[in-house]
Amino acid sequence: MRIVALAGGIGGAKLALGLSRILSAEELAIVGNTGDDIELFGLRVCPDLDTLVYTLSGLVDPERGWGLRGDTFHCLEALRSYGLPGWFQLGDRDLATHLFRTRMLNEGADLVEVTLEVCRRLGVGPRLLPMTNGYHPTFLETDRGKLHLQEYLVREKCRPEMRSIVYRDIEKARIPEAVLQLLSQADGIVICPSNPLISIGPILAVPGFREAVSAISGARVAVSPIVAGEAIKGPAAKMLGELGLPVSAAGVASLYRGLATHFILDNRDAELQPQVERLGMVVSTRDTIMSGLKEKVDLAEGVIELI
Repeated sequence: MRIVALAGGIGGAKLALGLSRILSAEELAIVGNTGDDIELFGLRVCPDLDTLVYTLSGLVDPERGWGLRGDTFHCLEALRSYGLPGWFQLGDRDLATHLFRTRMLNEGADLVEVTLEVCRRLGVGPRLLPMTNGYHPTFLETDRGKLHLQEYLVREKCRPEMRSIVYRDIEKARIPEAVLQLLSQADGIVICPSNPLISIGPILAVPGFREAVSAISGARVAVSPIVAGEAIKGPAAKMLGELGLPVSAAGVASLYRGLATHFILDNRDAELQPQVERLGMVVSTRDTIMSGLKEKVDLAEGVIELI
């Protein structure tokens, strides 16, 4: 079996970890979002890719769900002392990842090569690839002006009212050849419970990506990141509401209409099953919260059963 998972940050990383416990490294590949990438202090920072790497390697901070366990922030404090902006949380050991990545990119490697090398050095088994090699950050039009996604999430703490999403120059993005090869060989697709607008949305916005996923004959299973009208993690519910979209698991399912063949609802949203089935999807209900490793593995097993 060859499975490709599409994932963003914390929610996607949780399910990716569960999948990695029941599939071999040869059976599982993950395509990570790079729409939340940002360039800081001359460094290329890839928050979602790094969250996936740190989670799969067992190095992630378990309380925050991002960054490295036990990391310190002395460099960030020193940067602030020089009057430089310190709103983005760059840990000292985390900083080494960004330095390593930027050096490889400057030496001519592409982001696919860099990401695979980071995974190799940190002991990540499954293949993790970026959705594109280019730099196409996500921006939000808000009532406080145009903000980079990280400015909105971290500096502004999601307070501005969102009016639209812009995937910058995404029409110029290209699917890496290695990703196209994975998709062409896939027996099934997993759309992880990541924010459909800012985590999965940028991946599917890369020209040809949605079509490549739709061409896969096997099951394409999406897991809802919205439970009982609230986001499991992050601002997905707030964003859906401000864009005039239904703040529900069914609202998320509507964004994957024609793409996902199967949709997993949380048990608390079982009443939405007929509504999602009308979108043409086979619906299952399970516990999707993934509060511990057992729950992550249980949900992963449910996904694979469908495939």
